[in-house]
Amino acid sequence: MSTHVTKPAPGFTAVAVMSDNTFNENFSLSDYRGKYVVLFFYPLDFTFVCPSEIIAFDKAMDRFQAKNCQVIGVSIDSQFTHLAWKNTPVNEGGIGKISYPLVADLDKKISRQYGVLLPEGIALRGTFLIDKEGIIRHAVLNDLPLGRSVAETLRMVDALQFHEQHGDVCPANWKEGDEGMKPTADGVADYLSKHSA
Repeated sequence: MSTHVTKPAPGFTAVAVMSDNTFNENFSLSDYRGKYVVLFFYPLDFTFVCPSEIIAFDKAMDRFQAKNCQVIGVSIDSQFTHLAWKNTPVNEGGIGKISYPLVADLDKKISRQYGVLLPEGIALRGTFLIDKEGIIRHAVLNDLPLGRSVAETLRMVDALQFHEQHGDVCPANWKEGDEGMKPTADGVADYLSKHSA
């Protein structure tokens, strides 16, 4: 998976359940060129950690949209299973009305392309940040029991956009509103002298 960072995101066209519960038979990653994309893989619908992540991403959608960032979820389930899960109330194990697309990867081709497919045929919790030009700039992979951090995903979107806007790099624990660091020896020394206390 790490070999994907700095390279073009593998393209795909698949069926997706959209925010209004319609099926888009020709959902394509390339349709989002010009936007940032957070593409995340999860193991299966109707499981336990997955709904917590999916709902957490949904609760943060206003923040992603304000950053010109599209969130897309992918699992090996069919579009019919995605829809059934969306139509199941949260208190009964469903996810309710999710405001971003869920892609059906029934043939497991997308999961395989992104290097997240386990031998038993389900995807690990892979998260990919794709820039406006379609290049993967950040990737993280979690084992099945370990839910990902939506706050960290947002932080990485902020860091990428800060770098693109200012040219500065983002040091450890950087967050929106912090100063960056000049990518030079003097810049590093200057930053560390101010922040080493």
